[in-house]
Amino acid sequence: MPAALSTLNATFRGKYRAAAFGIWGAVIAGAAAVGPLAGGFLTQDLSWHWIFLVNLPLCVIVVVGTFVFVAESKGSGFLPGFDVVGAVLSALGFGALIFAVIEGPAIGWWKPEGSFSLFGWHWPQDAAVSAVPVTFAIGSIALIAFVLWERSQALRGRSSILDLDLFRIPTFTLGNIVSVILNIGQMVMFFVLPLYLVNVLALDLIDSGLVLAAAGIGAFFAGAAARHFAAKFGDTGTVLIGFGVQVVAMLALAFWISDHTPIWQLGVSLAIYGLGLGLASALLTGTILEDTPVDASGQASATQSTLRQIGSALGTAIAGVALAMTLNSTLPAALEKTGLPDATAEQLADSTRESAGETITVLRGEGSSSQLGDDTSAAVDALEHGFADASRASMFISLGFLLLGFAAAVWLHLVARRRDAVIVNE
Repeated sequence: MPAALSTLNATFRGKYRAAAFGIWGAVIAGAAAVGPLAGGFLTQDLSWHWIFLVNLPLCVIVVVGTFVFVAESKGSGFLPGFDVVGAVLSALGFGALIFAVIEGPAIGWWKPEGSFSLFGWHWPQDAAVSAVPVTFAIGSIALIAFVLWERSQALRGRSSILDLDLFRIPTFTLGNIVSVILNIGQMVMFFVLPLYLVNVLALDLIDSGLVLAAAGIGAFFAGAAARHFAAKFGDTGTVLIGFGVQVVAMLALAFWISDHTPIWQLGVSLAIYGLGLGLASALLTGTILEDTPVDASGQASATQSTLRQIGSALGTAIAGVALAMTLNSTLPAALEKTGLPDATAEQLADSTRESAGETITVLRGEGSSSQLGDDTSAAVDALEHGFADASRASMFISLGFLLLGFAAAVWLHLVARRRDAVIVNE
């Protein structure tokens, strides 16, 4: 990913640059939404093994196509050494923080709520604190050490995996902030919606993938047309428009989601969301790299790609935490109205939360032959309602990140306009 992006940055200039990054952004945004459709087809009609095997022929095609069509490009001014320490510190830091976010609901944010084991190392449930704050501390210390180490490497004239001087470029820094927030909000939505479609609306994997593909279709067409918007509104103006469209679509999703939402409403909202995603993603990458020196393209694109992936990982982690925590309240509240015994209701709520809703699908399939007997239908209705409420809350969380992204995009737009004004005056 970093090499492909830096090749684009080094190869395309002038009027072709916006088109190149527009196509790049459109493909990335569209693929992220179309992926569930392909995944649904492979897992439902073939085997889950194919989600890995499908990459083999695609990789062969890409390798051959690269040799045939892609011109060689190389950076310059390489410094001696390999930054092994920086790689280890960054992996430890980000890995520990994301681990803590994901495992917090299961093992406790401060007080241990369950034992934890990893590679023979055991954290007992009767410990003074949970493993989560300790992991947070380790991750934070590792990231601080990573920044200090990278600065030390630069001062000594040694190779570093992160060029901190890149963050002196305002559009690079702000653009990456916008990119991270965009990916967090996107992954929160794409993590929760498939679970909602399958477990609440009772869609199969293919149908749920088709619904989600609406966002991919919208993103692809918007990304391909983004350069025309850029010609009128500018790159950062188009990013801003894209975020605004996403906010409107997410607001509609957040209000429309229920245990009986019509499929067409979800499809329309997702298609509109995809249009905004395509506009924002298509030109955001080019904006981030626009003021970056060509010989720093590799570093800049690697940093941008890494931060994009960190945003996706954080978004997935936050989505899991948000869904689990909201299910803690919505499921018991919904089951309380069924008249089921407290022990049974508590067991159903725990099972549904821990299975991310799969319990609903299982009970629906068993019908009155389940262990709940004639109460199965009422229990399924209640669980669907509770899961829908939690899904709606997750959409509002995604909306919150999009609003943060919109604010950061406004700042980016103002900075870019000031830069353009200085260039014109000079």
